[in-house]
Amino acid sequence: MPEMITIAAPRLLRGEHGWWYLAERKLLLLASTAVDDTGRLRPEVDEQLRAAGVNDPGPRPPYSLTVLTTTTCNLGCAYCFQNLEQDPTGGPRPPRIATSSLDRATARRILDFVAGKMAEADLTELDVHLFGGEPLLNPAGCRDLLGLAADYGLVSAQLTTNGTLLTPALASELVALGLGTVQITFDGNRNDHDRSRIRRSGEGTFDDILTHVGAAIEATDLRWNFRINVSQQNRRGLTEMVEQIAARVDAARVTIVFSLIHDAGIGFTSTVEPEAKLVDDMVGWIVRASELGFRISRPRPTQPCRTCTYRDGQLGLVANADGMLYSCWESAGKVSWEVGTTGTGYLPYDEVAERWVSCGYEARYAEPAAKTRFRDAVDTRVLDYLHSAGRLGLRTGAPATVG
Repeated sequence: MPEMITIAAPRLLRGEHGWWYLAERKLLLLASTAVDDTGRLRPEVDEQLRAAGVNDPGPRPPYSLTVLTTTTCNLGCAYCFQNLEQDPTGGPRPPRIATSSLDRATARRILDFVAGKMAEADLTELDVHLFGGEPLLNPAGCRDLLGLAADYGLVSAQLTTNGTLLTPALASELVALGLGTVQITFDGNRNDHDRSRIRRSGEGTFDDILTHVGAAIEATDLRWNFRINVSQQNRRGLTEMVEQIAARVDAARVTIVFSLIHDAGIGFTSTVEPEAKLVDDMVGWIVRASELGFRISRPRPTQPCRTCTYRDGQLGLVANADGMLYSCWESAGKVSWEVGTTGTGYLPYDEVAERWVSCGYEARYAEPAAKTRFRDAVDTRVLDYLHSAGRLGLRTGAPATVG
């Protein structure tokens, strides 16, 4: 079995009542005296944490498989990373990556290849991610992949969709085949979203998405993740957006995550950089979402991506609908970015090193240290809020832990 790094990197954050220690197995609140003047754990505290197994590896994760069930999409978002260029007419129909659609035979070939990779890694459980394009433009491919995956150790499945095609009947079918989580992205409040996430015919999608989600929530026990893109264009309306969504769906079934957009790709020019005021805004949106009953993600240690971090599909892989292999879902389907095929395997790394990219490889980010400071500042205040609200089950002092 190849050597694999599976331990998350712990994080240490200075909170209101002590130091937050985010480890692989535990979230701890340490006393202020646990950290020295340089911001490092005191040796005796570090030894205690090691002896307690706080940083021991957690359970081995399932093998991670992402498949583009189709590369086509019914939306015409100008900034999509799968666009080849903007619509030359200025409309909502930008040319996209080549059309491909998953069929049953290709789904089986992908899973057979994955089975070999799982055997090499001594893994028996499989997590499947249905991706696109808009994956529900090929519902048969989604059904085939999940149905076949049951024989390959399927334990969990998620779907990334724009939400406009997810009917209660289709949602119920996919749940019966193992689908557990759906992710949908919003680009701001109704007005901002409908200027950005538009159909190829030009209409907005905000209300349509929420109508479909609301019906699917009533019909299934699916978990929902709403990713909120944060840009200069939409940041002023995000509190209103949270309230608009809460008025339409059962907030208790939805986890909301706010994500800064740094993408400088085709058609996107409104990047947002970390700043002190943005920390206040981000925390405010998260707190308001929590007050309205939404679930919010608890900050975690730094965890490497199972797909792009480990070469040659050691812990996960991305396959296009035609069976071509890519290092990352952001490069999938793009000409000359393939790194192998499910029929012949991965190409030698020295031949594809420049194509082996990671999440966000095309994005224009702020200086790395600024990104880290921003993330730490937000996560610290979110943990302090959750603690003060009694949502973590911790007591002030040290050490206190929660799983």
